[in-house]
Amino acid sequence: MKYIYKTRWWMKWWYPSLIWEIKTSSKDVYLTFDDGPDPEVTPWVLDQLKAHNAKATFFCVGENVDKYPEVYKRILAEGHAVGNHTYNHLNGWETPYDKYIVNVKKCGHTFGSLLFRPPHGRMTRKQIRKLRSRYKIIMWSLLSGDFDKSISVTECAYNTVQYTEPGNIIVFHDSQKSKETLYGALPKILNHFSNTQWGMKSIEVQQLGK
Repeated sequence: MKYIYKTRWWMKWWYPSLIWEIKTSSKDVYLTFDDGPDPEVTPWVLDQLKAHNAKATFFCVGENVDKYPEVYKRILAEGHAVGNHTYNHLNGWETPYDKYIVNVKKCGHTFGSLLFRPPHGRMTRKQIRKLRSRYKIIMWSLLSGDFDKSISVTECAYNTVQYTEPGNIIVFHDSQKSKETLYGALPKILNHFSNTQWGMKSIEVQQLGK
């Protein structure tokens, strides 16, 4: 399990201002998809979600929204939530502060959202302090590992459902890099959640509090 793991307690302790899970008294899980929209993968994901009456949050790269506006419009039309994922999928650890903030703002001008997820989960404390004044910064409870070529479809599906707990935020990717594993694993995961009566929901700003 190189990439599939539950978020460690000390990460939540070290970054308490970031959102790692959603408090819930129900058997709900929060599905998220990063790096789209993609003209092939995202519509397929939307079809799978519709078939299982599931909602998700799509953390979109602004450049991709500009390239594929119709796919982005379909995400919204089908009742899913969206979040800012920077305009060019920048790594916060490797990007100067001013350039990173400007890139996030550029994505925000492309489409409006009060949710933000840093690509690769990497941000500096200075970047966090600045962006928290506007955004709810959404991290995750569980990585599916769909982007890791060393993880099989079976491993991806099994470990995702095995480690899921109520209120978890799970990361998938609607991208070409993850397509092969995602196409095999996501239907199995959605079938499991449907058959075991999990609620599959998007992240809504109002449920996150102040």
